[in-house]
Amino acid sequence: MRSACIMIVEDEPKLAALMADYLHAGGYDTTVIANGLDVIPSIKASMPDLVLLDLMLPGRDGIDICKELRSFSHVPVIMVTARVEEIDRLLGLEIGADDYVCKPFSPREMVARVAAMLRRANYVKQDSAPAAGLSMDEDKHEAALNGQPLDLTPVEFRLLKTLYDNPGRVFSRDQLIGKAYADYRVVTDRTVDTHIKNLRRKLDLASPHHELIHSIYGVGYRFDA
Repeated sequence: MRSACIMIVEDEPKLAALMADYLHAGGYDTTVIANGLDVIPSIKASMPDLVLLDLMLPGRDGIDICKELRSFSHVPVIMVTARVEEIDRLLGLEIGADDYVCKPFSPREMVARVAAMLRRANYVKQDSAPAAGLSMDEDKHEAALNGQPLDLTPVEFRLLKTLYDNPGRVFSRDQLIGKAYADYRVVTDRTVDTHIKNLRRKLDLASPHHELIHSIYGVGYRFDA
């Protein structure tokens, strides 16, 4: 079972290193981003399980980042801020953050907040689990819906597995490209749309009139039961 990956967005090197050390001790993998301009591309490329997002960053502030992030992802976000005024706290939550910690903070408290947020996110994921009729065997590279085998290409299998493992989560086309093509080849959005169209057709043959993959206009796709 893989460890959850936590993205630390913090421009103070010593604090970022301290946060990473405590999270590693808690059993998590981490990546560290120091510049606000790098955050969105990094999230789209790596899809972390949770983001610790500093409010004040060079290049782009945390509020602006969180607003854009919420346009394509529901990844849990814990805002980290030294600005303790109530309006800042409210604003941080209203723009899509799930929680916040105020500097200076106890590293142990931070790890506890991360653990609680991941448990909550996992509960929601399980509560909206995908249709029981769909089964996927990654080792054998086989998938079946309602007992009927799905003749999927390797790319279609990886796309479906990504969506199936994250019910209700919206994936952008760039994120799906990163999951479907391990060799990082240049692929257009239209290519992803074509794969999704073919995947939908095969799912529909096995379970007519039950749309499992939904298009989110201007954003991407999500899997629903």
